[in-house]
Amino acid sequence: MKVLLLGATGLLGNNVLRSLLDRGHSVVALVRSGLKGLHHPQLTVCQGSILDIEALRIAARGCDAIINCAGTTDMSLLHYSDYVPVNKTLCEQLLEVMNELDIDILVHTSSANTIGYGTPSRAGTEADDIKPPFSSSFYAQSKLEAERILLWEAQQNKKRRILLLNPGFMVGRYDTKPSSGKLLLAAFKRQIMATPGGGKSFVHVKDVAEATVNALTMGRSGERYLLTGQNMTLKEFYELQAEVCGYRQRIYVLPDALVALAGRVGDLLRWMGVATQLSTRNVRQLMVMEYYSCDKARRELDFHLTPVSDAIRDFHDWRATSL
Repeated sequence: MKVLLLGATGLLGNNVLRSLLDRGHSVVALVRSGLKGLHHPQLTVCQGSILDIEALRIAARGCDAIINCAGTTDMSLLHYSDYVPVNKTLCEQLLEVMNELDIDILVHTSSANTIGYGTPSRAGTEADDIKPPFSSSFYAQSKLEAERILLWEAQQNKKRRILLLNPGFMVGRYDTKPSSGKLLLAAFKRQIMATPGGGKSFVHVKDVAEATVNALTMGRSGERYLLTGQNMTLKEFYELQAEVCGYRQRIYVLPDALVALAGRVGDLLRWMGVATQLSTRNVRQLMVMEYYSCDKARRELDFHLTPVSDAIRDFHDWRATSL
């Protein structure tokens, strides 16, 4: 296929790009600036804003499918409206472009946090509604609104193939910003580390990328797919990083009351107009354990799971050679 890829410079998009090229697809990447160090005869780089519908039209012309890995994830943003352009409005523009250019395949990346997390005895599945504290997250709210738009379109237009992917916390190579890699770097080789008591579903980004490309031809239109991995507390994740990277570290779990207090301090700063990730809305997300099941994606998207230890190792190996 010839695929328009959005978000190609991000962690997931970069891995999806490489997976597409490895499988022989042609890729058009719409980016603000060039993709450093990546040249391929099947890759066309178009410069422009993904929020410019004319740039989208030009880039999408002649394409068979669109993969959208773009997203505004910065938790320091102060208003819901800061997340809407990329996380929601872009999806509406993509549907318009698909109508104009007769493109019928869209694979869209959302978030596991638009789906309700479960418990150790019953992990969350695609059938579970979003839960607090994520139901008050500006990021998750904007992603959920986009999902509703796309699922409605899939229901109304049966010739369309629209699949929604809901990844967990991705770790691995090509984290150029870094994005999720900030979590690893925050504790890397520190003798003492303090962490909230919650946890996430950690997954190797290359596994998510492979399933994303699979979704071009596998899976069912109008469905959501959790692409999650190993459910771990943050303490367990940091312990695993120390083991993989060969250093010793003492890790203390912060009391929820102290974490909540830090959130209230952040609320005050944000009220004063200071952009900070600290807020009650955000820290509450670090105090819950996110249990998710990826059984549906394993059955329908041939989703495979690489050990999280390999994801951590790949991140640090890539970072060591790219600096």
